[in-house]
Amino acid sequence: MTDREHKLVRALDDAQIGQFIRDGFIRIEGAFPRELADEARAILWRDTGCDPHAPATWTKPVIRVSGYKDPPFLKAERTPVLRAAFEPIAGKGRWRLGSLGWHIDISFPPMAAIRTIRADSRRGANVRSRGRVLLMLFLFSDVGPRDAPTRIRVGSHIDMARHLAPAGEAGMSHKNMMLDRMGADRPEALATGEAGTVYQSHPFLVHVAQQHQGTATRFMAQPPLHPHPEGAARRSSIVSNANKQVSSIRSNC
Repeated sequence: MTDREHKLVRALDDAQIGQFIRDGFIRIEGAFPRELADEARAILWRDTGCDPHAPATWTKPVIRVSGYKDPPFLKAERTPVLRAAFEPIAGKGRWRLGSLGWHIDISFPPMAAIRTIRADSRRGANVRSRGRVLLMLFLFSDVGPRDAPTRIRVGSHIDMARHLAPAGEAGMSHKNMMLDRMGADRPEALATGEAGTVYQSHPFLVHVAQQHQGTATRFMAQPPLHPHPEGAARRSSIVSNANKQVSSIRSNC
């Protein structure tokens, strides 16, 4: 999508909002222009010291880099399309973009088996998802089924909310969140798409890294959307819908 086309902003429809509540994520195609993805990849290739045209220089299976505040990254998260998508989910005036710089995962083919299970909870979490409104997956390259797409456990945000509920405001440490088991029996979706695609996810959604079996290097970022300081106490009913379902889920067990 070009910058001109981004002016024709589309808000989320009822089906997308319903999917977010039920599955814990939505996929937004053309969330930012491919041109920005191309510019961002050029910066990342430069900083890795690898040559995109010489696979012999790809000596590590994964390179993680951080602290990026270059224009392509900042513009990518500030497109009209994404702002229009944040508002219905996070709530008007209840969110802010990060300020610490971007963290990027670069996955090279071929790579050894990798199985890292995550939720947006590196320091632990509580059932109110303190400090987090959304987790997002930004695709800065085309990602197919064999290009190590993130595996998403569909609906696992409900299971995580249920698990965190007894711990109350204090929450749980990352160690006690039982990510291996959380949502393990749920169906999986793959975070595939063209460069410029963004997956907008509930912060409790469990996602799993996997082995790269393709030929194209994958570039992906996972920036969070933070609560606005003045709106943090009034979390959007859509974002917290999974959390509110905890009591009804528990009563049926």
